Amino acid sequence: MASRVRVGIAGTGAYLPDRVVPNSYFEEFLDTSDEWIVQRTGIHQRRFAAPDQATSDLSVHAAEQALEAAGIGAEDLDLIVLGTLTPDYLLPSTACLVQKKLGATNAGAFDVNAACTGFLTALHTAEAFIAAGRARRVLAIGAETLSRFIDEKERGSCILFGDGAGAAVLAPHDECGQGEILRTKLGADGSGYEFIHMSAGGSKRPATHETVEAGEHFIRLKGREVYRFAVKYMSSLIEEMMETHDPEELSLVVPHQVNERIIQAALERLGMSDEKVLINIHKYANTSAATVPIALDEARREGRIEKDKLVVLVAFGAGLTWGASLLRW
Repeated sequence: MASRVRVGIAGTGAYLPDRVVPNSYFEEFLDTSDEWIVQRTGIHQRRFAAPDQATSDLSVHAAEQALEAAGIGAEDLDLIVLGTLTPDYLLPSTACLVQKKLGATNAGAFDVNAACTGFLTALHTAEAFIAAGRARRVLAIGAETLSRFIDEKERGSCILFGDGAGAAVLAPHDECGQGEILRTKLGADGSGYEFIHMSAGGSKRPATHETVEAGEHFIRLKGREVYRFAVKYMSSLIEEMMETHDPEELSLVVPHQVNERIIQAALERLGMSDEKVLINIHKYANTSAATVPIALDEARREGRIEKDKLVVLVAFGAGLTWGASLLRW
């Protein structure tokens, strides 16, 4: 039996649209305020894609940065795996559109949909292909244009989301020498699917004039249930990733940017200081599958990750789904 290939992250990239949307934007048509939004979420602003930008466009910008950081060309990729819940089309996959736009002529391509856990699902899939010897260089992407799927009449949800993309190039660790993936975990509990969902637009309830008029193709969520679920799984996944390692080895936790109150509640459970966690929700809001790769790229560029120390990536989302990765940088 062939030995498992050790896999690392050769490069990362991120892209945020130019349009900055402050909390005051919502004051124009909702009974809300900047103070109310900040107090409940930690969000000060978010980015919205331009009218002519789709998820594939954001993905390409992030991917080009990741390829540059990895020092390879698009033609060197064997596979592209894209995590998103806001694809350009139901058919074909957004990954195929990215493959064309990048000129990744030698790569296969497909999407995965695990909502906010989408990037970690893409990352784990990419890692498995390389570890099994089925691919050598794989591009994992998390990207969303959530602004197209929010109901601006729904105060509890429309303030939460933003658009963006993040990407990582994975390669054998003996090639890239950094970001070795030591451990991964994915989980799901479909019994909680109603906590975060879009009730129409799929094969069960195809879009009709009635469903569109009723706003049933917008994201709906149950805030209290999501809060309890997120706090529980963020803290337990971090503990699980670190259970065989000295806490002093931990350089940084890069969590899904779901809500600052949720992140702080999980930190309190763990007795962990803010310095060990990258939080950027105040700038970008919740970009679903894009939050973790955007934050990871920010951490790398700002020198937040100590060499040879551990990094935990953790996410959870609709499905319900959750995932985590332990890296040694």
